[in-house]
Amino acid sequence: MSKYWSDLVTQLEPYIPGEQPSMTNITKLNTNENPYGPSPLALTAMKSLLNQDLRLYPPPGADQLKEAVADYYALNADQVFLGNGSDEVLAHVFNGLLKQSEPLLFPDISYSFYPVFCKLYGISYEKIPLTDDLSLDLEGYKRPNGGIIFPNPNAPTGRLLPLKAIEQLLQKNEDSVVVVDEAYIDFGGQSAAILINQYANLLVVQTMSKARSLAGMRIGYALGSAQLIEGLERVKNSFNSYPLGHLQIAAGIAAFEDKVHFDKTRNQVIESRGWIAEQLKNLGFNVLPSAANFLFVQHNQESAENISEQLRDLGIIVRHFKQPRIEDFLRITVGTEMQNRQLITALVGLLK
Repeated sequence: MSKYWSDLVTQLEPYIPGEQPSMTNITKLNTNENPYGPSPLALTAMKSLLNQDLRLYPPPGADQLKEAVADYYALNADQVFLGNGSDEVLAHVFNGLLKQSEPLLFPDISYSFYPVFCKLYGISYEKIPLTDDLSLDLEGYKRPNGGIIFPNPNAPTGRLLPLKAIEQLLQKNEDSVVVVDEAYIDFGGQSAAILINQYANLLVVQTMSKARSLAGMRIGYALGSAQLIEGLERVKNSFNSYPLGHLQIAAGIAAFEDKVHFDKTRNQVIESRGWIAEQLKNLGFNVLPSAANFLFVQHNQESAENISEQLRDLGIIVRHFKQPRIEDFLRITVGTEMQNRQLITALVGLLK
């Protein structure tokens, strides 16, 4: 604590990201990164820009990338908002759309950045408990609110809410914004983006960090009505007019063009997820249904903390949340085939 801090800074409890260890000889299954590299087209596009033109500012609107995203989702460019990673996009969403007189609603077990944003921007909020099986209970959201936000699939549980259920929520919540945070949607669900032209209060937030393997480039975006997007643009241009650099824009455009690489790597992750789930069940784990690139699991005898620590001793890192209701669960990212086999082999040895 410093005497130079404002009262706001003193009161903040910052978000703690997943560990990024400096060691190289580890099997890293803790931060839901894609185990497969970016599109070769994206790498080529970035390399082509490594020249003296980097002295120039990027286009502030990143219009070419907006067009690529809009084309992919059958939307107009004015229905697309871009930012430096989906966390920055979400920050603008909270500040620009969700700071209302009524409280914001989101799940009690969800992306832990949500309450951090609320404290940063002075937003009142209420957490709606997940059901006993850790799925979303939409009945709890049918109340006056200043907005609703939830990940789909949810994180860290991986559970997917059907598109029909989201539409029913939108129909019963016409007076505030509903934000569907779809960081993992490409691994097993249908995007709510197809509902945007029917519901003016729907905002879908996505990232290129997961299914498109560009976590290191920090590219996020939101999809919604032109009215919602204009609000976000006003906030962005009062904060940072150049959130994406030349390399980010080029990588994003190329990644959307490379459908073959996208489909191949996504399907590999989905197939591996199924294999890991079966192996874990055979080892005594309760495995929640997952539509993401990770599994949320609980062993029927051993504590999650002990398993996590023993795996770490073997050079395998998974995510353990020391949080009420889920302290007995581990979140395990789907890795390469070799990494997945290393994990199962290690668990067989630990749990025998």
